[in-house]
Amino acid sequence: MSREGAAPASARTPDVDGVRPYLLERVGEAAVVQLYADGFRDLPLRERTLVWHLAQAAIAGRDIFYDQRYARNLAMRDVLEAILTHATDVDAATLKEIQQYTKLFWLNTGPYNNLTARKFVLTCSPRALADAAYAAERAGATFPVNRGESLDRLLLRLQPMFFDPDVDPTVTSKTPPPGQDILTASTNNLYDGVSLADLEGFAEHHPLNSRIVKSEGRLVEDVYRVGGRCSGLIEAIVRHLEDAIPFATAPMADALRALIRFYQTGDDTDRQQYDIAWVQDTASPVDTINGFVEVYLDARGIKGAWESLVWYVNRDKTFQIRTIAEHAQWFEDRLPCDPKYKKRGARGVTATAIDVVIEAGESGPITPVGINLPNDQGIRERYGSKSVSLSNVHEAYDKSMLPEFRTEFSWTPEEAERGKQWSAFAGELTTNLHEVIGHGSGQVDPKLQGNPHLALREHYSTIEEARADLVALFFLPDPKLVELGIIPEDHHDDIVRAEYEGYTRNVLVQLRRVRQGSQIEEDHMRNRQLIVRWVMAHTNAIEQRTRDGKTFFVMIDPRAFHEGAGRLLGEIQRIKGEGDYEAAGALVETYGVHFDPALRDEVVARVDRLGLPSYTGFVMPRLDARRNDAGEIVDVDISYPLDLTTQMLEYSAATRHLRTP
Repeated sequence: MSREGAAPASARTPDVDGVRPYLLERVGEAAVVQLYADGFRDLPLRERTLVWHLAQAAIAGRDIFYDQRYARNLAMRDVLEAILTHATDVDAATLKEIQQYTKLFWLNTGPYNNLTARKFVLTCSPRALADAAYAAERAGATFPVNRGESLDRLLLRLQPMFFDPDVDPTVTSKTPPPGQDILTASTNNLYDGVSLADLEGFAEHHPLNSRIVKSEGRLVEDVYRVGGRCSGLIEAIVRHLEDAIPFATAPMADALRALIRFYQTGDDTDRQQYDIAWVQDTASPVDTINGFVEVYLDARGIKGAWESLVWYVNRDKTFQIRTIAEHAQWFEDRLPCDPKYKKRGARGVTATAIDVVIEAGESGPITPVGINLPNDQGIRERYGSKSVSLSNVHEAYDKSMLPEFRTEFSWTPEEAERGKQWSAFAGELTTNLHEVIGHGSGQVDPKLQGNPHLALREHYSTIEEARADLVALFFLPDPKLVELGIIPEDHHDDIVRAEYEGYTRNVLVQLRRVRQGSQIEEDHMRNRQLIVRWVMAHTNAIEQRTRDGKTFFVMIDPRAFHEGAGRLLGEIQRIKGEGDYEAAGALVETYGVHFDPALRDEVVARVDRLGLPSYTGFVMPRLDARRNDAGEIVDVDISYPLDLTTQMLEYSAATRHLRTP
């Protein structure tokens, strides 16, 4: 956590016998990995100080996402953390169960799996949890009881949330069960008592940064802003952003002022002004994302989940992504789609490789590997976009990956060896193409008024992620990448084959994450399955094979894969460009959602036998500001906690007093 004071000596030197630890622990299906930011110490003091202030703003807003993700999240977390911090007399077996559950709770920002959207529960008994809570209370713990409420009543009120998987079972449901719609079947806190039918004809004035509440038969927007929902947290964000401005470049300072204005008013016009100022800052060596951004949590694809990232530019790794951005028009002109959906003069495409120092809210502890913003299609078409590749996240994933991931699901040793040699390089290049050219490309019919998400609704995110992936897969074999010096010519074929093989394998391997039911909810998982299943159905590029009772997805023809990717890309670009809801739904439902649970069970048995994780969460670097007697920051140190529990408890302690409804 970022805080003032010296870091403990044990956190300053993470190397053990000369080997840097990445994989810290396994918690159920999750791997916990340390993230490193080696270039931070080389930044000038002005930039280190800027990062520190921006990191405080990131930590200050973390609980906004907890509030958005589930209405009972913060009360549940307070109960768990009260027990963990006063555990002297707690039964050892019960404490172990609570520790495991709490780590998963932190990693997933609540009791819902980040990838499957399904609820997970405590495995101890309600009585054991109550005994642990009373032991903690005797040791001095305080609990989040309402006025006049006893600890008994609090635990009884929260009992179904901790223990019953059928109470509030799914955080976001884009394929709801019979008798429910996508809002009534979703238990996130973006809507309260609201159905899809209620929203017909309702005009939202704060689409990204509000929740909609049905009160006395009327719909009301509960707006996240100063003086509104989570005001205490947002006021703290604003204070830290104001403290950051003197250390920022002039363009970044303008963007921060615009962001502060948006937080103060909550008005969408001010959000647009911030997006414009942010995307026009193309050269600052330090930058941040802070606000209501991605819409994956909302089944409607409208409400933005709060997140923050703080980073500095990794100049050594920026060549590849910046070269791609400089030639954006070349790629745009060669998209395999109707010319009316191509940009006429790609502009403002800025791309950098970065090292993140902190990620919070929807972006952490489970983090993206690449980002392209803003999401506002109208602003993208008029002002361009900024893409970043999270270099140190790529590195941490690669360093912590177990080799069995490739060998268990590869058809031949040669395929596994290609993956070992080239998957990291190919994966980062594909991510760069996905973010810069994929998300940054194309235009939509004017009738959509720059809002294709309103037309495609719950299918928009899956369609957009599939479009960006297909752009990357389509251009990966192009000789232009050799000409630009991005891919070595003598290894081009191996790199393409390794990426196509890995992408195909992943659709099988990702089933390990969905351990219940027979359908996928998460948009990135849906888009990957949609692409591979469509290619399997319409080309001869991929075969499903069986050997020794094990199933393999084998990519056998890179040319056919490339041709199929181009055909599907053309159709998906048309769907987005026209806002064709029916065609989007047909693609997603036919290829992206459903799977054979028997195949999933086989995959789960294989990965469990090998001890392979389903997903990864990260422990962030820790910043410590040193001040002189006048209170001025004279240095900012970076260290590495190597412990999820320590970091999560410090983050919570730093902001608990700021929380307001």
